[in-house]
Amino acid sequence: MTEPATTPPPGCPAHRGAAPLYGPRFQTDPGQVYRELRAAHGPVAPVELAGGVPAWLVIGYRELQLVTSQPKIFGRDSRRWNAWPSIPEDWPLRPMMAAVPSVLYTEGSEHQRRSAAITEALAAVDPYELKTYCERVADRLIDDFAGRGEADLVAEYAHRMPLLVLCWMLGLDPSQVPVLIQGLLDMLDGGANAQQGAQRLIALMTELVEAKRARPGADVTSRLLVHPAGLTDDEVIRDLRVLLIAGHQPTAYWIANALRLMLTDERFAASLSGGRRSVGQALTEALWEDTPTQNFAGRWAIRDTQLGGQKIAEGDMLLLGFAGANADPAVRSPDGSAPEGNHAHLSFSHGEHRCPFPAQEAAEVIAATAIEVLLDRLPDLGLAVAEHALVWRPSAWVRALVALPVSFTPAANTGGGAFR
Repeated sequence: MTEPATTPPPGCPAHRGAAPLYGPRFQTDPGQVYRELRAAHGPVAPVELAGGVPAWLVIGYRELQLVTSQPKIFGRDSRRWNAWPSIPEDWPLRPMMAAVPSVLYTEGSEHQRRSAAITEALAAVDPYELKTYCERVADRLIDDFAGRGEADLVAEYAHRMPLLVLCWMLGLDPSQVPVLIQGLLDMLDGGANAQQGAQRLIALMTELVEAKRARPGADVTSRLLVHPAGLTDDEVIRDLRVLLIAGHQPTAYWIANALRLMLTDERFAASLSGGRRSVGQALTEALWEDTPTQNFAGRWAIRDTQLGGQKIAEGDMLLLGFAGANADPAVRSPDGSAPEGNHAHLSFSHGEHRCPFPAQEAAEVIAATAIEVLLDRLPDLGLAVAEHALVWRPSAWVRALVALPVSFTPAANTGGGAFR
């Protein structure tokens, strides 16, 4: 695909040795790009997005905490962006940047009102019921490929597992999963179909809210519609879209990245024969080393300021570099490895816009259950291709495999029933 031509405004970061957050080199080894940026610029580096669009990438652990905890200096509302006049309507990343009336872009008391409703609606999900449903979903998905002796654990498992669970949590029909997956991927890849993918998700959420207004249930959507915060239908629709994207993408790739680690690192070999202790370790290490959401847009400077030795102009965009911050030598062990057992990574963000704690807990239940059930069912699971043959998605935002092909001894299915 040909990138759209845009001209960064004079004097912007793109004119000062900015590194592109796209292309084969970034796709193959983003960690090396972050290391080079840190060496050349420090904890805040000038970068450019597709089409030469400028931004600052915050890859310092301390600096990222500062940005996310100082809303009076670094705001969430992207309408402040000083580059909007030069951004074409068909820019593929526009859906990721354009301010929409969702909880993502609200600030102050309005953000508190909407985020509190979401947190409380998620907290009402019964953890035991969630765990049981996750086990049923995992078994049913494994049944679909267990008899073949081979599978792609991204398309057939990691993508589908969290989305099916989210459908149950939100009150969506599981038959919508294929449409949801395609819409999410189109949007996150930032290609020609990005805006269509975003519109498809809104249409599905609109149908869901209309259905739950007419017939409420014991689900997150119904709880949001009657919450004391008094959310309008449009607010619920927009916030459900956020929940769907934020709940599916990081969890799906968390599962896949942890499985890749366990299949390629001999330290986790015991887990592949039934060991449970290392599943939690692999999940934690995957967040430090290959966090699913590697970069996030973002914050916008409310006034001229300084950060990490850089002069940030009012309206400049700052990308939250979670992967880069997690790799900051300041929070690493002396040998450069992730601190064992340490959960102080920034993979769930930080500050008032961080992932709500009930959502973090649900994601961990989904991911851990997915891996535990898979290893129980297919104990001789092995990578079906060489590790270097694995391909990463071409995205500035996610660290995600295109496919994770595995082989194993064919096994019988569980004979489980329907998801509902």
